[in-house]
Amino acid sequence: MTFEETYLNDNILDALYDMHFEEMTPIQERCIPKILDGRDVLGVAQTGTGKTAAYLLPILSMLDDGGYPDDAINCVVMSPTRELAQQIDQAMEGFSYYLQNVSSIAVYGGNDGSRFDQEMKGLRGGAPVVIATPGRLLSHLKVGNLDLSRTSFFVLDEADRMLDMGFSDDIMQINALLPKHCQKVMFSATMPSKIRELAVSLLNNPVEVKLKVSRPAEKIRQMAYVCYDPQKVGIIEHLAKSHISNLNSQTSNFKRVIIFCGKKDRVKEINRTLQKLRINCAPMHSDLSQAERDEVMYRFKAGQVDVLVATDIVARGIDIDDISMVINYDVPHDSEDYVHRIGRTARADRDGMAITFVSDRDILRFQKIEQFLQKEVEKLPLPEGLGEGPEYKAAPSGKGDGKKHRRYHGRAHGRKDRGKKG
Repeated sequence: MTFEETYLNDNILDALYDMHFEEMTPIQERCIPKILDGRDVLGVAQTGTGKTAAYLLPILSMLDDGGYPDDAINCVVMSPTRELAQQIDQAMEGFSYYLQNVSSIAVYGGNDGSRFDQEMKGLRGGAPVVIATPGRLLSHLKVGNLDLSRTSFFVLDEADRMLDMGFSDDIMQINALLPKHCQKVMFSATMPSKIRELAVSLLNNPVEVKLKVSRPAEKIRQMAYVCYDPQKVGIIEHLAKSHISNLNSQTSNFKRVIIFCGKKDRVKEINRTLQKLRINCAPMHSDLSQAERDEVMYRFKAGQVDVLVATDIVARGIDIDDISMVINYDVPHDSEDYVHRIGRTARADRDGMAITFVSDRDILRFQKIEQFLQKEVEKLPLPEGLGEGPEYKAAPSGKGDGKKHRRYHGRAHGRKDRGKKG
């Protein structure tokens, strides 16, 4: 289905034509007409499916058609992170190119006082569209810099990530300030019970649009080390010292790598370890100021940093095409998060690798990921000198099929039947 087959207005269609947008993605095809019809929407779709356009295009089209107060904040888009807020704002610039009276302001924390003052002036003037992180928006609300009593549209982007980051109370406080007639759209990559509960609290008889999570690209070579937590640093050191970015060759090139960690303390620890090995690396976590995070991302994208050590703050919404390897220092919480993380590699027709460290406590979780993948991820033998890893019992392929569960021990020299492979 093409965008012209919807009733998006001509100004929006002209912008899409300039941007070479013709065919809608599945999430756009199913969401845009419903939002244009005035329905609340609950969308479940992973990053990369076109969800930003799925909610921005119909809202911008309706705002441009008129009938909304010129001095009000007509739309609020909530984002879990500054980086995603910036990307939504950039998309807004393209989509609204031909719109005369529809502009946006991005509001997010981690900046100096001058930035806050600039945001205050924009908000008090009545910005048609505000793109904001929850904490920063609340800060402006508390000092009276904006009024949401006449807001017509409210969007929660990556709602699951917002809840994971502890923004539930903030969201409810903001929602309480919205008028009853406000149309609401909520997008989430996953649908745990807490997201379902949030949707019931916020949305009015929503249309639910759910896309199945795509499996990782076939070009990603997926591997895992089965290890104990204390062995993980040793594996990182082995990979860094070996400088291997392609395990099928001996290319000395430990570059364009992202190492994902579940906690910021681990990010700092691994970054220090790599620095001692003289690896050109940089950390990315919530303790950094906005200016520091922007600088790290700029340097990494420009190739000035070889290895980015990060929390999930960059797992979604950040597009970097030339990542050669993703290392999961911790097993992601679920299959969707695994797909988001390793999806940073093997883009733009490139090959890529994803290596996951599976501790004894994470074996069952990783087996669920394998079940989702419908394949067993290749297990690599532990580097020499690290000792033996935990036993890995593969999940049964079916109940009562009589098959024995295969077992695997990570050993210093690997198993004999693996020969010299790897």
